Amino acid sequence: MNTDSQQRGFSPTFMLLSLLFCVCLIVANLIEIKTVDIGPMTITAGVVVFPISYIISDCIVEIYGFRRARFVIWLGFAMNLLVTLLLQLALWLPGAPQWTGQDAMSLVFGAVPRILTASFIAFLCGSMINAYVMSRLKASAPQGRGFSSRAILSTLFGEGCDSLIFFPIAFAGTFSTSVIINLIITQTILKTLYEIIILPVTIRIVRRLRAIEGSDVTDHGISYKWWKINEL
Repeated sequence: MNTDSQQRGFSPTFMLLSLLFCVCLIVANLIEIKTVDIGPMTITAGVVVFPISYIISDCIVEIYGFRRARFVIWLGFAMNLLVTLLLQLALWLPGAPQWTGQDAMSLVFGAVPRILTASFIAFLCGSMINAYVMSRLKASAPQGRGFSSRAILSTLFGEGCDSLIFFPIAFAGTFSTSVIINLIITQTILKTLYEIIILPVTIRIVRRLRAIEGSDVTDHGISYKWWKINEL
């Protein structure tokens, strides 16, 4: 196994994981407008997709190391921003006389700047913390063991940070403090449970990735500066 965190080149498998990460992130934000009732709880449709990006991030950290995960997180951030800007451009363009769907399109894709700002900041911070916790726990574990526990803990910290940032910024003054706190706790717990339920599948994927890539990076003595996207 290759334990050197200074890998060179992008394999097809890594590129596929990066693509899936970006797609899941973009789709989650596009469907976030829909709310779904599960028993007494109301959640957003994005909860179904968004945790998958954290699972992919865990796999990338486990196989390729923190530096590659940091690169993919920034890539996802950039692609999500690009899609948002292009959607806003499409909304701004004057519609043809026969076009009658402007109001519906604006309702779905015309998120207010406050929501977009909250989403972008929360994603970046949450994803970076998830990758950081995953990497540090692996580096401190004997022979890199304990994938299950670090996958769950990293998700708990990452999703907790994401919710802690997103809901106060997005809904302060709109929802009461108690409602915001309830949303933070509920979303964090649900997304972490998602990780736990799907963990057997994640473990199988990680094992398969190790076999395909012949790689199992453990980060030692690397820079964890989140803005260092040029270090791969």
